[in-house]
Amino acid sequence: MTIHSLFLFSKRWVYGIKIYIFSTDTINIKKMETMDSHTIALLNDLIRINNDRIEGYERAVNDTDDPSFKSLFHAMAQESRKFKNELLTEVIKLGGTPEEGTTVSGKVFRAWMDFKSAMAGKDRKTIISSCEFGEDAAMHTYNEVIAAGKLPAHFFKMVKEQQKSLSHSHDRIKLMRDTVKSF
Repeated sequence: MTIHSLFLFSKRWVYGIKIYIFSTDTINIKKMETMDSHTIALLNDLIRINNDRIEGYERAVNDTDDPSFKSLFHAMAQESRKFKNELLTEVIKLGGTPEEGTTVSGKVFRAWMDFKSAMAGKDRKTIISSCEFGEDAAMHTYNEVIAAGKLPAHFFKMVKEQQKSLSHSHDRIKLMRDTVKSF
């Protein structure tokens, strides 16, 4: 879509008469739409990975009897709900439709974990291993979006803050993994 706008280029007096000279300016809206659609696609990638985290941690809560694990998993699911809501708000502001689903790889992984749990049981090591895989996937997605360098400054700042928080969560899961391995 192209918009032509009329603006005053100059005013002149010619033989005692005020003459207004106008010029047209063309604004290429298509470029703005493309930038917005690209931003929406990147934000929707982050929404999907947060949906994966929410489903994964809700599943982990159901799979463990350890109250400290349950508490941590609830907190991490809540963290992703917060991130998802921030991202949803921005996608809507840009005129996009927020993603509601999860990633294909997340679905495949959860199916594999269901099979693995059915065969081997739901021990702490298996649960933490699955959480670590999910955290690795989330970090990878956030790192890719940031490295692409395609987000406008406002979105970049928000995504960078979310990534920093995810990094702390990732480290907590790794610490849990190391603790469980020592038992």
